[in-house]
Amino acid sequence: MENRFTKSCIDVLKREDVRTELKNVMKPLIDIILINIYPYIYISLIVVVISFILHLGIFILLLRKN
Repeated sequence: MENRFTKSCIDVLKREDVRTELKNVMKPLIDIILINIYPYIYISLIVVVISFILHLGIFILLLRKN
């Protein structure tokens, strides 16, 4: 029973028209989520860059000390 149900669901999802409609339905939701998390993505990138610069500075200081 369960195997037939999952197989039929997979068969339906393989159809191109269903895929297109699913993409059209999900696109606004994904856009809203991305708009809400953009500031966090930018903050994360800034933190990564600052961390890289600090690590590079520490590495240079260690090389100069020797």
